[in-house]
Amino acid sequence: SGEFERLIEERGAVTNAATSQEYTHYYITTAPKDFAELAPLQLEVVLNPSIADDAFERERLVILEEIRRSEDNPRRRTFYRAMETCFETLPYRRPVLGPASVIEQLTPQQMRDFHGSWYQPRSMTAAVVGNLPVEEMIEIVVEGVTKFKIQNSEFKIQNSTSLFPEKPFREVVRREYVDESLQQARLVMAWRVPGLTELSETYALDILAVVLGQGKVSRLFRDLREERGLVTQIGASNMTQGVQGVFYISAQLPSENLPQVEAAIAQHLFKIQTESITKNELSRIRTQVANRFIFSNERPSDRANLYGYYYSQLQDLEPALNYPAYIQSLEPTDIQAAAKRYLSPNAYGIIVMRPSLQ
Repeated sequence: SGEFERLIEERGAVTNAATSQEYTHYYITTAPKDFAELAPLQLEVVLNPSIADDAFERERLVILEEIRRSEDNPRRRTFYRAMETCFETLPYRRPVLGPASVIEQLTPQQMRDFHGSWYQPRSMTAAVVGNLPVEEMIEIVVEGVTKFKIQNSEFKIQNSTSLFPEKPFREVVRREYVDESLQQARLVMAWRVPGLTELSETYALDILAVVLGQGKVSRLFRDLREERGLVTQIGASNMTQGVQGVFYISAQLPSENLPQVEAAIAQHLFKIQTESITKNELSRIRTQVANRFIFSNERPSDRANLYGYYYSQLQDLEPALNYPAYIQSLEPTDIQAAAKRYLSPNAYGIIVMRPSLQ
């Protein structure tokens, strides 16, 4: 690892890692001329680390500090509460970082055993994008992987196929908390929606998130922030996860406006279900969503991340290549049907964080 870090610095390359609800990924961005030297070292760091006791203890402190910071962050706290409310059984209800009580008890040997079970070539997707011949890139990666001994672990890897989506909310499920650190209240309304297992159902929801709460011309921002001044911030997003997604509307607002804002959001959902979006509005938003996807995947590192994501989750690159086309094919009736099917104004999870009891 020390040699790897030294070479990375010398070559002006970049390496890092991140974990999401679905996967952990490690990446390196380097000049094409250095790929043959650095890629095998990246693979060695991932597949064959030493995990020394003293290094483990140092990293434990780093993770515990990350957990502490996340718990000190009002936005993160609100998000965690929302996911706990939205999912009763699926692992998405748990924070990615995990609880401090578990991290404090882990031993270096437990980490080595975990690594030996999970960090095997058979459970890895390698994605490479760059200005080199394809055959050469493949050969470098294959050689880098095959030199490591594959362990015959009895550890059973849980596949997402053994998990099932939870049923949509049938009523309003309300959770309220007092958070003395807040200056204003936080409101989150959430709906269980399709995930990657029903990918074709997610595109209209991506559009609905923009229609309702992304940008200054979105309906909720225009009405509740600009015109009526009921909220300080408001936004919507469609989080597409493997087994099940979440459609999420969040706002920051004075506590006294909470009932009015909740009712107004429900009214906007009812309106979008009963009055079809105009072709002009949809055309503008389709182009906005498609272009944002294209621009956010311009760099080789972005595309490697994109392809790795789709292939690791779906074993298929077609949706990654054709996302803009799927978005552009949507009609007003598709948007209205998705709103009716998934975004009930009468059944959702709602999380309220108040600055104090009022």
